[in-house]
Amino acid sequence: MEYDVTIGIEIHCQLKTDTKMFSGAPTSFGRNANTCVNEIDLGHPGTLPCLNKEAVAKAIQACTALHLTIDPLVKFDRKNYYYSDLPKGFQITQQFHPIGKNGYITIHTSEGDKKIRINRIHMEEDTAKQFHLSKVSLLDFNRAGTPLVEIVSEPDMKNGEEAEKYVEALRQTLYYIGVSDAKMEEGSMRCDVNVSIAPKGSDKLGTKNEIKNLNSISNVAKAIDYEVQRQKEALENGEEILQETRRFDEKTGTTILMRRKEGNVDYKFFPEPNIFPIRLDDAWIKEVQDSMSELPEERKERYTKEYGLSIHDIDVLIANKEMSEFFEKVMEHTQNAKAVCNWLLGDVSGWLNKNEISIADAKLEPAHLAKLIELVDEGKVSGAQAKSLVDDVMHGNDPEVLVKEKNMTQVSDESALLQMVNEVLDNNPQAIEDFKNGKDRAVGFLVGQVMKASKGTANPGLVNKILNEELKKK
Repeated sequence: MEYDVTIGIEIHCQLKTDTKMFSGAPTSFGRNANTCVNEIDLGHPGTLPCLNKEAVAKAIQACTALHLTIDPLVKFDRKNYYYSDLPKGFQITQQFHPIGKNGYITIHTSEGDKKIRINRIHMEEDTAKQFHLSKVSLLDFNRAGTPLVEIVSEPDMKNGEEAEKYVEALRQTLYYIGVSDAKMEEGSMRCDVNVSIAPKGSDKLGTKNEIKNLNSISNVAKAIDYEVQRQKEALENGEEILQETRRFDEKTGTTILMRRKEGNVDYKFFPEPNIFPIRLDDAWIKEVQDSMSELPEERKERYTKEYGLSIHDIDVLIANKEMSEFFEKVMEHTQNAKAVCNWLLGDVSGWLNKNEISIADAKLEPAHLAKLIELVDEGKVSGAQAKSLVDDVMHGNDPEVLVKEKNMTQVSDESALLQMVNEVLDNNPQAIEDFKNGKDRAVGFLVGQVMKASKGTANPGLVNKILNEELKKK
């Protein structure tokens, strides 16, 4: 039997601000537990919240980047429930008056481009963080009150790939414009997925199951693909799909029941009495929007026009914002965009991965990488020689100075190379016979022998040219 799959996603994304949503306490990732919290975050009697202006600006930028209509009238609501990670016993959110409505983002899938609608973006505060040990649970209130936006999609996704691409597109967009670090592994971006299936062509949606707190983009697709298959098998076995909250187990690749839902929870929402409605000035909204950084899709289009790189190279480059920005700094010193891209995505990325640091933390100078490329382009060093300098250049050393110190200047003197070529040919008569018999690999072998004899200093292009000329004479 065939089924229609319906997927909607709710994403909680911490905003990149210095202080919390309603207090002056610092935001806190990586700091000691319970050191970044004050009376307002804990809801002590007599304390009043004060809205973080920078958080509102970040929310406006998120709405703008995702094409939502912005509501200039900011209102908050109180969501009442008791849970151990909610110190006040309620959460300040925007249940009835989200800051943005009716947007979209375009994703690129194996089936082509698709527009995923976004129902709303609303601001709220984060909860504390719980640590469950064998006999006790511990609470870190550092996260309590951290500014969040919740991004709620329409149920427009039909499979794990589309959901994965949606989350990745959102993550990249929010990261590029500086709204959030969007690091799922650190919890600054968290993902809840709703999945339902129904017989193909049905006018009713199936029973929704929610998969909570997915912590990586790849797990989004894995969890959905498993859950869809689980629900299909249950229906085909005559079982009823119950409304449940589930979690994804990475080790087994399965979703596991957390709790069943008997009905909708009554949170007793009402307008937040301690934050009066605020009307945002149109000029200030425009100022916030005009200060936004370049979006990844805009950068992709610009790179296509300015640098003539392939779509694949551009996609890989802009996937890492810091690497993309470093690319542009190198391009201030050279015109060879393809070579810069190849070095950054190849040897430079390999060195960074091996040493477990980012391009921002490396000592590599943009001008030095451009100079290394120039040395190769001008035939002063071979590609192999340049690669042997990577470690030194990554530590901030000037490649031109290194070439002189290591006496690595490439041999491009044709008479000297001719002598080397003839010596190699005299020592390898079998390779000459192989060449005459149409074995093209013989040329590669002979080039390698010349490079070995020159200790890597011979210009490989000239060696190849001279070898072919000499072989034709044999």
